[in-house]
Amino acid sequence: MNKHLIAPSILAADYGHLNKDLEMLNNSQADWVHVDVMDGVFVPNISFGQMLVKQMHKVSKLPLDVHLMIVEPEKYVESFKDCGADTITFHLEATNHAHRLAQHLKSMGVKAGVALNPQTSVHNLDDILEDVDMVCLMSVNPGFGGQKFIYRTLDKIRKLKSKIIERNLDVKIEIDGGVGLQNAEVILKAGADVLVAGSSVFKSENPNQTIERLKAIEINNFDI
Repeated sequence: MNKHLIAPSILAADYGHLNKDLEMLNNSQADWVHVDVMDGVFVPNISFGQMLVKQMHKVSKLPLDVHLMIVEPEKYVESFKDCGADTITFHLEATNHAHRLAQHLKSMGVKAGVALNPQTSVHNLDDILEDVDMVCLMSVNPGFGGQKFIYRTLDKIRKLKSKIIERNLDVKIEIDGGVGLQNAEVILKAGADVLVAGSSVFKSENPNQTIERLKAIEINNFDI
């Protein structure tokens, strides 16, 4: 049975009460806190920086899953690690040195993730798949929360899962964008391991219960 992880995206939280929302996650069945770092260059929005990640680390009892949607991520990974990131994910499209960056992340003792935008083929990962702990497939165009899930992503999940199984790798597949109770089961059946859920958690009437329901979904075999 696939023991999937739930990583609520703090981008959708109430910024006036971040500590309260982080405490809610501490007492929920969430596994990670997903933190989207945006620079206004790689994506058309600006979000959190190192200082806020450092503050989140002080409050959160859960691992921080930091997603760098920024240009030249290699310049910033050490500072985010120092601020408490447990996993750091960079975009394949944002660096010419993905292999070196993945190795550098691992040498620092953090889990290395690589992310793909919706238009980027999973075949582009062929030369780096052995070097990462996780692949984050964007299922919306990155930059803003609350977007609709791009269903072509299901085919990308299946193709990527097949590659991981074929090579006998321990690489998680994370899905980020438009994930909620309405599509979580089909995403997990396609082969996902980690669900990033933002608006579907924080905008729900009972975020704790929504996380519980997402976590309770049982998948016995993949649809690949």
